[in-house]
Amino acid sequence: MGYIQKLRAKVGLMPVILVGCVGILLDREGRVLLQQRKERSRRWGLPGGLMELGESCEETLKREVYEETHLTVCDVRLFHVFSGEANHVIADNGDEFYAVTCAYVCDTYQGTPERDAEETLDLRFFDIDKLPDHMVGSQRRILKAYQECKAQG
Repeated sequence: MGYIQKLRAKVGLMPVILVGCVGILLDREGRVLLQQRKERSRRWGLPGGLMELGESCEETLKREVYEETHLTVCDVRLFHVFSGEANHVIADNGDEFYAVTCAYVCDTYQGTPERDAEETLDLRFFDIDKLPDHMVGSQRRILKAYQECKAQG
C-alpha cells in the first residue's frame, strides 16, 4: 500500500493537499506526449503522478514518466508550479484533494514511448495547438500556459 492509500485510510474522504509532478515531453517537432489514462473517464493527460514520501519533485517526475511511458527522462526544467482553487479535484473514486502540480519541460529523454498496460490505454504525440477534446482540465491549462509563455519568447 502506497502513501496515498495509507493517508486515505486515516483521513477518509476529507480533502487533502497532494503534490504531483507532470512532464511536458516534447519530440523533435515540438509535439507533446500525452497519455490516455485507463481510468473510467479515459481522459488524455501529461505523464506524471503523485509524490511518494521522501521523493524530490524531480525524482517523482522521473519515476512516474518511466512507469507510464518507459522513457528515461535525462534533463528536466521546471516550467511552473500550479496550485490553488483551480486545482481542486474530485477523483473518479470520490477522493477530494487540492493538487500542487510541478510542471517540467523535458526534451531530452531516452527510449521509445511504450504504454504501461495497467495505467495507460494509449500514448501519442500531439501538436500543442491540436490537443484532444477529452483531456484532464488542469493539464490542458498547464499546456495553455506553456504555449502562451513560449509565444512571449
